[in-house]
This record gives sequence, structure tokens and C-alpha cells, in this order.
Amino acid sequence: MTEISKLAELRKLMQSMERTLGLEELSPVERDIYYAAEELSKDQQEVRTFGLIEHTLVESVSRPTFFRALKSLVQKGYLSQSGNANRGRYIVHAPR
Repeated sequence: MTEISKLAELRKLMQSMERTLGLEELSPVERDIYYAAEELSKDQQEVRTFGLIEHTLVESVSRPTFFRALKSLVQKGYLSQSGNANRGRYIVHAPR
């Protein structure tokens, strides 16, 4: 099996898992932000915008696109703004 064939198999597996979890409705940028938020939330309950925007999965996304996608994730219920203190803190919710 070639490296590209292995990569294709991984991609199909990932798409299947995203469908199972209901993440196929998200755009690629929204998914990457959600994945980054989920990874960062393992260390603490909240994730900060600063941490998200610097995450490896998101670092190549332009700021306007990042903030549009972040707003969309909040509207769709995947993230919510934290009630604690400052803006720029979010709580990750499990996919529906």
C-alpha cells in the first residue's frame, strides 16, 4: 500500500467518524477550530481565543475567517462563551 493510499484510507475513516458524530455540517475551518478547542479543553475547562488562533490546525486561517467560523460555532451550539469574566473564553460542547 502506498503512502497516498494509506492517507486516502485515513481520510475516508475520518469522514465516516465526522458523519457519525454529526460534524459533517461544519465547514472545514469550523471543524479545525472545533478540533483545536476540544484538544485545548482537555487541559482546562475553558479555551481562550488566543490559544485557538495559535493552534497548529488553525494557524494558517486568516483572522476574519477565524472569527466568522468561531461565531458560527457559537451559534450552532458547539461552543459557548464562558460566563466568567472576559470575552474570548469559550466552553466546548459535545456534538449533537
